[in-house]
Amino acid sequence: MKYPILTQCPVCDHQLHAVKLECGHCRTTIENKFELSKLALLSPEQLHFVITFLVSRGNIKEVEKELGISYPTVRGKLNDIIASLGYDAQKKPEADERKVISMLENGEITADEALKMLKGE
Repeated sequence: MKYPILTQCPVCDHQLHAVKLECGHCRTTIENKFELSKLALLSPEQLHFVITFLVSRGNIKEVEKELGISYPTVRGKLNDIIASLGYDAQKKPEADERKVISMLENGEITADEALKMLKGE
């Protein structure tokens, strides 16, 4: 029987560390302090949301339908997960003005698209 890896101590709630790995075939054992991926630190609910988001290829409308939640709830869950991963959830990537102007001049984007990019939308 397989159990999901615990990442928080059930006694003090601090982060746990993986210290032993074992090959299921030959039983070779390696002991050390191993770093878990950031995704391993998400709750089961957050991980389910991330999988749904990825399978939907980031299409928020599909995530809304699949999970039966509203757009603001999807955005809120995304922000919570981004914060759980240690990133600034409110930070919007700023468009490089020169790049946007160049794209506009080359006809790669419309004026409306350029404005949205410059506004960070």
